[in-house]
Amino acid sequence: MDAADLTRHPWFFCGIGGSGMLPLALILKGLGAEVQGSDRSRDQGRTPEKFAWLESLGVRLFAQDGSGLASAAQVLVASAAVEDAVPEVVRARALGCARMSRAELLAALFNASPRGIAVGGTSGKSTVTGMIGWILTQAGRDPTIMNGAVMKNFVAPDAPFASARVGKGGDFVSEVDESDGSIALYRPRVAVLGNVSLDHKSLEELRALFGDFVARADTAAVNFDNAEAAALAGRARRLTSFAIDHPQAMLGIVAGSIEPQPAAIAARLLDRRSGSVHRLRLAVPGRHNLANALAAIAAADAAGVPVTEGAAALASFAGLARRFDILGTSPSGITVIDDFGHNPDKVAATLATLRAHPGRVIAFFQPHGYGPLRQMGAELAQTFVAGLGPQDALFLCDPVYFGGTVDRSEGSARIVARIAADGIAARHLPTREQCATAIAAIARPGDRIVVMGARDDTLATFARALLASLP
Repeated sequence: MDAADLTRHPWFFCGIGGSGMLPLALILKGLGAEVQGSDRSRDQGRTPEKFAWLESLGVRLFAQDGSGLASAAQVLVASAAVEDAVPEVVRARALGCARMSRAELLAALFNASPRGIAVGGTSGKSTVTGMIGWILTQAGRDPTIMNGAVMKNFVAPDAPFASARVGKGGDFVSEVDESDGSIALYRPRVAVLGNVSLDHKSLEELRALFGDFVARADTAAVNFDNAEAAALAGRARRLTSFAIDHPQAMLGIVAGSIEPQPAAIAARLLDRRSGSVHRLRLAVPGRHNLANALAAIAAADAAGVPVTEGAAALASFAGLARRFDILGTSPSGITVIDDFGHNPDKVAATLATLRAHPGRVIAFFQPHGYGPLRQMGAELAQTFVAGLGPQDALFLCDPVYFGGTVDRSEGSARIVARIAADGIAARHLPTREQCATAIAAIARPGDRIVVMGARDDTLATFARALLASLP
């Protein structure tokens, strides 16, 4: 399907409210395409405000029963993981509708743009994508941005779920996914590689996928602090390297200049190519966000925005929803943070940010599926043991499950047993409600409660309700 076809056909999204589907639907709608969809979460009454907003944009929504597909001209967009028995898939096959995966559609949009900037890596993709998009917007480039999270800088009364932005400039900024191998579909002008670590695939598979990704780009921005990423830098046609600590990275941080704060971080950025030093101040906390900022500045520089402009723009970067999102503090002084942490790297970064400042940590974790828990359960357990102290507490509920045929024989209790065996106060309670009651019973002034998990929009609602329940 070429670029012209993208707005000619009516589109039907199966799972339109998902973090990967919603921004694609918004982009196609913004380009003038007819967009319809269904979502199991809507049928279950979850996040009704999101679906009401979609309908207000002119997106017609249907029950997930196949009734929304009525013509062979419609193109069905469905995740590769969607089972053949799902009514939309059955109906599309009967009608002879074309079908595209989320990744195939995103790649078609991305590759049709004049200047594609692709953000890859195991962790930090959404934040780096949002940062690059904000730098380009501040520079007057009017980019299109495809993100897996709501970008606070672009939230407005008519865009409460701003996980995408449709611009008239030639830049298309997007995070790209390695978990299903679809990263191989993209032909970026600029490729960002933030890190390579265990998530959905083996390290051997990841090295091949990310190495090819770096090699396809005109310019690659690579994190030299991550040994696995740095080992792939030799495959770049043109390289821009960045790192907080590595002394040979082109963009780095002046030693001793980092100033961490509970809700912010600052440092002096060193451009070793020119010897120039730039003030970098972020309104989001943590060393990992300093690394994200370096990645975004390097990518924007490769796309033609000078380092000094990139650093200045990030001073007003407001962050992303569910990325160390400080929801508030209760009257007695208990702070609640909503976070997307779900794999070892993301969880480790969140816990490190919390442990850098005083106060007990009470962590709640909802695994994002039974399959991922089997794949990375041991590493997650080690991450919690390393990131929590004897004064802290951890609660796990059962993994998120929305239906289907996945094997549910091994769940959260196995992970909790590993963690508790190493001296961390960890408990498994089957439901979120049970965890919330237990957390509220032990929380005291000065505690930081962090709600972590992915693939479930209602986690943010849960976190806000938890905050409201605290004294």
